[in-house]
Amino acid sequence: MYFSRTAFILSVAAIGLSNPMLKRVSVLLRPQRYAEFQISDGVAGQALAEVAQKFPVDTILRDPASVTPDDLAILKAARQTAENAETETGGFNDAIAKANATQPGSAVVRALQLGKNKNKILKLQLLLLTRTIEVSQGHGNQTALTETSRKLNHNVALDEAAAGQPSKGVDFKGDSLPPETEAPVPSPQPVAVCPAIE
Repeated sequence: MYFSRTAFILSVAAIGLSNPMLKRVSVLLRPQRYAEFQISDGVAGQALAEVAQKFPVDTILRDPASVTPDDLAILKAARQTAENAETETGGFNDAIAKANATQPGSAVVRALQLGKNKNKILKLQLLLLTRTIEVSQGHGNQTALTETSRKLNHNVALDEAAAGQPSKGVDFKGDSLPPETEAPVPSPQPVAVCPAIE
C-alpha cells in the first residue's frame, strides 16, 4: 500500500507532535506544499528576504556541514518543485504564454514575468544552499556552486530593478516531500474485530 504525498505530509506532522522521538528525522525543515513556500505573489524587490522567511537560510549558511541528510533531501525536493513550477504544465511558462495570447504586453503578463523571476530566485537560492551543504560536507562541486551564485545574483538584480511592481504566482501543485518517502509503507498488523451481533 502507498500513502499519497498529501497524506504523508499530514501524517508526518501529526506523528511528530505526538511522538517527540520522531522529531529527529529532520532538524530544520518539514515538507510543505509549494503554495506554502512559494514567494511569487506580491511585489518584486525583496525576493531573497522572502526566501529567508520560508527557509532557515541564515541558520544553514552558519553551519552547512551539520545539516542532516533529511533536511538536505527536503531542500532538494523544494528546489525541484520550484523548477517544475516554471517548466511543467500549469507552471509559469504556460501561464505567461496563455496571458500573452490574449493580453500581449499587459500588466498581467508583466506580473507573471516578475513572479517567474522571483520563483527563479527561490529555485537558485535553494540550489545554492544544497550545493553549499554538499561542498561543506566534502562531496560537492565548488565550480557548480560558484556558477549558481552568479546566476542567483543576476536574477536578484532583475528583481531589485523592478522593486515595488506587482508580481503574480501560479497555482502549481507540488511539495517538498523527498521522493524516497514514497516507498511502500508496511501494512499494519491485523487487529482483532468482534463479530457482528445479528
